[in-house]
Amino acid sequence: MCPDSSEIEGLKRKDLLGVLELEKEEIELILNTAVSFKEILERPIKVVPYLRGKTVAFLFFEPSTRTLNSFSLAARRLSCDSVSVSASSSSVLKGETLLDTAKNLEAMKLNFVVVRHSSPGAPHILAKNLTSSVINAGDGSHEHPTQALLDLLTIKEHFAKFEGLKVLIVGDIEHSRVARSDIWGMKKLGMDVSVCGPPTLIPRDIEKMGVRVYYNLKEAIENKDIIYVLRIQKERQKRGLFPSTREYINLYSITEEVLEKYARRDVVIMHPGPVNRGIEIVPSVADGTRSLILPQVTNGVAVRMACFYLLPGGKRDKREERGEG
Repeated sequence: MCPDSSEIEGLKRKDLLGVLELEKEEIELILNTAVSFKEILERPIKVVPYLRGKTVAFLFFEPSTRTLNSFSLAARRLSCDSVSVSASSSSVLKGETLLDTAKNLEAMKLNFVVVRHSSPGAPHILAKNLTSSVINAGDGSHEHPTQALLDLLTIKEHFAKFEGLKVLIVGDIEHSRVARSDIWGMKKLGMDVSVCGPPTLIPRDIEKMGVRVYYNLKEAIENKDIIYVLRIQKERQKRGLFPSTREYINLYSITEEVLEKYARRDVVIMHPGPVNRGIEIVPSVADGTRSLILPQVTNGVAVRMACFYLLPGGKRDKREERGEG
């Protein structure tokens, strides 16, 4: 059943900037609303008029395929108009600041700004200075809240619960905004989270986030329900943080052999993409029966529809609901 605007109050906050600031009840509201929106994605006609007359601006100053297209499709499914701005096509090249770019766009009567930026905190600056609802689509190595929410929806669908599930996040934790958002969300929902990777790719004091740290993959994957694989983010590394790709593959790649020997038979594999096949994960695992990677992509559209719908920028006034606006 699709959401009924008369029954759902929506999120109390203006913006969606990170999972850290979300209450457990807010996470559950987004996930439950996304479940309702998945029905729309199964229909022959996959469009509803919930955000007709609303406009979103996509400010993507880092490369993106899945996230940008997922947000764009979510907006179209809700009948929301959109404009898109990249670093190469904006006045930022002429010296204009990100905030000035956003303010000029908002003057065109926007309701949402979805921003991806290499600087941690960039969405927060926009949120403080704009009346539009700002959604963080990834800020540096800080957070990526909608990725974590779609991950949680995928887990909810597969396991029908969160409490007590054991998750291992493997790879470049140091530079991963996905890892941080996932850890915050998983912990708030009662999951047991561990991380594993080379010591140089594990953030200092990450134990303070309530996670267990491993450096040995074979030991780490024992008795886990979920193995969440991250890619090596060489574009964020200022120097080589491990001797060679070959050594990383030998020690941390998720292969059929490693899973058969050390993991539970019902373990599932997740990955936020893009996948570097043959490095952090072999193709047979990425495409195998254990993999939830493609369901994650599908759930991304539903989760982002829910975020648009629940934030104040998506609220319709009474005149609009009566068809008078």
